[in-house]
Amino acid sequence: MATDTATQTTAQTETNAWQYGVVAGVVAAIVMGGLMAMQMRPVLEVAIPSMYFLTGGFAGFTIHVAHGAVLGVVFAAIASTQADLTIAKSTALGVGYGVVLWIVLAVLVMPIWLSVVGSPANPPLPNVSVMSLVGHVVYGVVLGGAYAALR
Repeated sequence: MATDTATQTTAQTETNAWQYGVVAGVVAAIVMGGLMAMQMRPVLEVAIPSMYFLTGGFAGFTIHVAHGAVLGVVFAAIASTQADLTIAKSTALGVGYGVVLWIVLAVLVMPIWLSVVGSPANPPLPNVSVMSLVGHVVYGVVLGGAYAALR
């Protein structure tokens, strides 16, 4: 009976992993977005919405949170492969994930994308920003902690 319950609970957790990733990603993106609103407002108001031919802070924040949700699902896929995922391990995994997101998406992909769409935001390539790195690490910390807590 106990084995049956443990197996059922594990199967339920794996089934819900993507949902936990969405929720954790949204929470983490909101926290990171708050930091961006204080420290890097032009990114929210111009750069992010310009990627989709939109304008304004509301559009930028909404897109940022949507990106956070999708990236949270990717994190869940990675984290769900880890045996014995504690909050500490998940948070550490989140930090690494945040650094990788920063390198790939903020440093490389975003400036190329903005250049292709002819955005008024024209960051250099590579777009190395310490504040952006800090924001992505914060995203990772919150993402990893929230994901583990939800599991």
